[in-house]
Amino acid sequence: MQGKIGFIGTGNMGQAIIKGILTADLVSEKEIIAYDSYHPALEKVKNSLGIQTATSENEVVQQANMIILAVKPTMVADVLTRVKNDVNKEKIIVSIAAGKTIDDLSKCLAEDAKIIRVMPNSPAMIGQGMSALCINDQISQDDQQAVLAIFASFGQAKVVEEYLMDAVTAVSGAGPAYVYLFIEALADGAVALGMSRKDAYVFAAQTVSGAAQMADEKLN
Repeated sequence: MQGKIGFIGTGNMGQAIIKGILTADLVSEKEIIAYDSYHPALEKVKNSLGIQTATSENEVVQQANMIILAVKPTMVADVLTRVKNDVNKEKIIVSIAAGKTIDDLSKCLAEDAKIIRVMPNSPAMIGQGMSALCINDQISQDDQQAVLAIFASFGQAKVVEEYLMDAVTAVSGAGPAYVYLFIEALADGAVALGMSRKDAYVFAAQTVSGAAQMADEKLN
């Protein structure tokens, strides 16, 4: 992968993506630069992962070829407005902000900006994420493959049409919460029949994990 990867935002999901990149050896720590307005979080990531840090959002955009926006959806427009003049037609803007469409993002940037919208999910934090990507017309095949490699580094990733993002949110975005409830229900049943709560969680979680792996093997 060519050039630096920049992160604006180093919360849980930002950290998960960085860890995936480093684990897959896509680039070295020196080729990742990040900024977070919450300085303790930025220092924590710098110390634990050894990446480079910046003093501003603009510095990240100026140095990186690909910029991953890992900030809250309410902050996206303000961030893009501040860095707009540093985004040239060669840089790739990747947003993981839920609910923010490519059109929403493009309104804050130049017409020829390269934009990719991504919907990862919470299992990304243990390297088992499912991410959906949709792209705008400026994204080349090489650009697409580079971003796919990043999001596949901590799970699986697929490109979808943007109209399917609501379906993605329902199945993989919200899906883990329903799985947790199902595990809790299985465990409750076991406890009611005399099993300890601790053992019940082990049996229930492993059952769901094993069944999921079997389903994945049958589908692939």
